[in-house]
Amino acid sequence: MNTLQRESAAPAPTSRPGSAVASADTLGHPGQTPAVDGRSARWETHREERRRALIKAARRAIHRLGPDASMDEIAATAGTSKSVFYRYFGDKSGLRQAVGAVVIRQMQDTLAAARQNATQPRQGVTSMVTAYLEMAQTSPNVYFFSTLPAEGEVRPSGELSGFFDSVTAMIAEPLRHLLGDPESTLLGYWPTAAIGLVRTTGELWLQAPDGPGKPDSAAMAQQISAWLFDGVGQLLTTSPTSFTAAEG
Repeated sequence: MNTLQRESAAPAPTSRPGSAVASADTLGHPGQTPAVDGRSARWETHREERRRALIKAARRAIHRLGPDASMDEIAATAGTSKSVFYRYFGDKSGLRQAVGAVVIRQMQDTLAAARQNATQPRQGVTSMVTAYLEMAQTSPNVYFFSTLPAEGEVRPSGELSGFFDSVTAMIAEPLRHLLGDPESTLLGYWPTAAIGLVRTTGELWLQAPDGPGKPDSAAMAQQISAWLFDGVGQLLTTSPTSFTAAEG
């Protein structure tokens, strides 16, 4: 892979009477448009293209190696050097954020489309859960690499935090009339708790070994929706060994 060569800066233009180049006393004038350095613009375009190519190569490497792959392993599998990744992303945390931003935007767009095509609240939630599980299942390694919290963090931040906030809003909106008083501070509790259930259950499902007892993504989504909308009350009312808390 060729090493990127930074082009030298363009030479400063020479100002002379009658020249089209703006002189010092016209800089910042409302009618003036700053000249664009063509070479600088081309370099930025080239750099952004290279960055996107590295993110794509990193995703392929992580898909193959796993979410705990080192920068050395990722770079070697991507066919370049670790120094190139450090140049573009700073460190592994920077690479994780860059990969996560791409993956999470794709998931967010897919979930939004799933919700938009639903006609009923429960159908919308089930469709979003199905889409979430299916996308994560395409590459669990990339999913876990993208969603691991940064070192020292307990809760997600940045793109990941925004992703779950947006999904919470997607769930809350069609269910607003079912969640009680719209002025109540409790309104946001259920959607936030629902996201926790979906994510925790989904990640356990992703990590479970394949086998005849493991449900597919559609069946898992239906089960998660049943827990969210129906709870376990039906199980308690039909259980022959129902007992009270006082009875132990």
